[in-house]
Order: sequence, then C-alpha cells, then structure tokens
Amino acid sequence: MRMPLDKDTHQAASVVAEGLLPAFSASLVAAGIYTLLPTGIALGPRWLLLAITPVMLLTLAVFRRRGSRHAAHIVGHISTAVMTTFIAYSLIFLVDGIFRGAVAAPVMLRASGILWVMNVIVFALWYWRLDAGGPLARAARGNHDSGCFLFPQMMLRKADAHAWIPHFVDYLFLAFNTSTAFSPTDTAILSRWAKLLVMTQSIISLGLVVLVVSRAINII
Repeated sequence: MRMPLDKDTHQAASVVAEGLLPAFSASLVAAGIYTLLPTGIALGPRWLLLAITPVMLLTLAVFRRRGSRHAAHIVGHISTAVMTTFIAYSLIFLVDGIFRGAVAAPVMLRASGILWVMNVIVFALWYWRLDAGGPLARAARGNHDSGCFLFPQMMLRKADAHAWIPHFVDYLFLAFNTSTAFSPTDTAILSRWAKLLVMTQSIISLGLVVLVVSRAINII
C-alpha cells in the first residue's frame, strides 16, 4: 500500500520535478547548437555531443527514478564534465585559429556566439549541480538558508521565505548575468570554489566578446 507523502516530502518532490526539465532542456539546447560549429572547431563529428547527451540524461533519469541518488549524482557530473570538455576544446581551437588567421570573420562570429551561449548553460549546470549538495540535497532539506550563493530570496524575512528553494532558472540567471556583466548582479558569491567558477566564466565570456569579436571585425 502506497503511503501518502507528508507536506515537506511532497514539497521536496515537487521541487525536484520542477528542476529537472529546465536543466535537461538546457543541456539538449547546448548540445544542439554545438552542431552548428564549424568542423575545424568542433570536437570530433559535430553531432557527437548531441548523440551523447540524451543517453547520459536518460541514464540519469533512470537512476533517479530507481532511487539511486549517488549514481544519478555521478552521471549528472559526468554529463556536465563531458559538455565542458567539448567547449574547452572548441575554445582552444577557435583562439588558435584567430591568431593564425585561419578562420574567416563570419565563422568567428558564429562560433563565438555559439560558445558564448554554451558557456552560460554549462556554468549554470555546474552551479545548479554543486550548490549546497545539488538539487536533490536542496530539495530534501526543503529549506535553502545556506549555500555557496546568497540569493536575494534568502535574505527575506517574510513568513513564507523559508519555503523558497533555488531552481535551475535561478542559476541560469546567475550565469547569464556573469557572462553579460562579467560579474554576478543580485547574488553574492560566498564559497571559494564558486568564486573560482564565476571568475573562470567571466574570463571566458570576456575573451569571446573582446578578443574574438574584435578580431573578427578587424579592430585588432
């Protein structure tokens, strides 16, 4: 006989369900736009990441459904790490092509735009997976009052403030602001590893915007 969920457990389950679809969708978007990169910049066949990502996400979902939290946690990290590897490879070859003059300006602009978007998504995934133990740990607690990022909602003193838990969209917003303003805007960075990640994301974004785009339009 199936036991009814108490209020806190039901809330935690609904938080997890809300967080999965946006993160999975963002991963597929990143893998999809990677196929638009020029062949010389992409790692392996351009469709390779798009072929790998759904398999890993499906594996993660199966482990999650079976209650294998540790296995799902590991697969999630592997999935994001694989995507990070593809981006790092393409960034290196794009910058190398710029300095060698081997890539035409329109190709540079297209590649830099694709990698900029992927940079936002991948770092949002890292923030989402690593903050306060990851989405499952945050949902299980049912109360997000501490973590590596200090969101504005965590400083509210309203009666219902304790029920707020950050979802993937909150981390995506943080990553987007970091790539556009080269720094977080409304969210404070508390832990050292988070500061290093935000610095890395800002450097990559700055490099794409300043170096790649300016080179493509012959400013330097």
